[in-house]
Amino acid sequence: MITDPLPLAQALLRCASVTPEDAGAQDVLAAALEQLGFAVTRLRFGAIENLFARIGAAGPHLCFAGHTDVVPAGAGAWTAAPFAGAVRDDVLYGRGACDMKGAIAAFVAACSQYLQSGPPRGSISLLITGDEEGVAVDGTVRVLEWMATHGQMPDFCIVGEPTNPNRLGEMIKIGRRGSLNAAIAVHGIQGHVAYPARADNPVHRLVRALAALTAAPLDAGSDWFEASTLQVTSIDVGNPATNVIPAVARAMLNIRFNDRHSGASLTAWLRAALAQHAERCDLDVAVSGESFLTAPGPAVERLRAAVQGVTGLPPKLDTGGGTSDARFIARFCPVAEFGLVGRTMHQVDECTPVGDLRDLARIYRAAIGAFLP
Repeated sequence: MITDPLPLAQALLRCASVTPEDAGAQDVLAAALEQLGFAVTRLRFGAIENLFARIGAAGPHLCFAGHTDVVPAGAGAWTAAPFAGAVRDDVLYGRGACDMKGAIAAFVAACSQYLQSGPPRGSISLLITGDEEGVAVDGTVRVLEWMATHGQMPDFCIVGEPTNPNRLGEMIKIGRRGSLNAAIAVHGIQGHVAYPARADNPVHRLVRALAALTAAPLDAGSDWFEASTLQVTSIDVGNPATNVIPAVARAMLNIRFNDRHSGASLTAWLRAALAQHAERCDLDVAVSGESFLTAPGPAVERLRAAVQGVTGLPPKLDTGGGTSDARFIARFCPVAEFGLVGRTMHQVDECTPVGDLRDLARIYRAAIGAFLP
């Protein structure tokens, strides 16, 4: 029985599963789950390896979601090899240690501990993708579609992203802001800078438009979310000449938005604001996720009690930070996120204390018991 998460975490870390490569990581996980009695379904979409595993057929149904893919090791000098799964001074090092192979191993260990007393009183499943750190097209979204088609939707889902800033037990994520990326191209008339009346400078129009977009806050926040933010990320003309008014000026921006907005409402607002300053303007928008909130209630409180029971800390319920695959899961069922301390994620020498890893397994074990009493 896999009751200690450390060996499985090390085995997963030794797979260099940099998106979109799997490098055997899901083979390692599937073998561990099959040993525990899970029915494992491998789901390959495009170049991405995904996995759905379930034990039990009845409700309630608790799902754990995560990803085996990782970002590259980077150019910095690691003091421990990034794909060796080394332990030094009771700290586990490796790319994915906290984001988030460690959490996957902790959940599998928690399942093993729970199943020692017999079959589940309900169902436990895992939704594991190899596409979270990438474009997120052939990963969790496609698996969720498959789950919906095959009657596999859970009653609640825990995502094992590293939610804690500094100490295990500090924070549970119950929502996330949405994210919108916009590419703007303002068209003018090219001409000589000495004869501006013969031209139409798109740079001036673009600057006025951006000034209008950034002049006032989008909102003052809401009950569970901080204020939405708009950040201009690029202004580009690509003009090699100093005496030519260009024909086109381009900009990019990102909006992180709360539950007072949607991708559609913000797109309409952008179009209206740009039209006031640039009659000839192209706007391309990509919404990578809408905002979502799992309102505090019995399910969230079960997870909160499990965290506090192990760590002694009453975790804060929070909606800050970037996006995660929880934005997709929220379309289908209630979801919350809890995992390891994320201070070193995506950094050189990514790591997690072994004690935190084992405590996380204890937290997940308590959560399973609370959802499947």
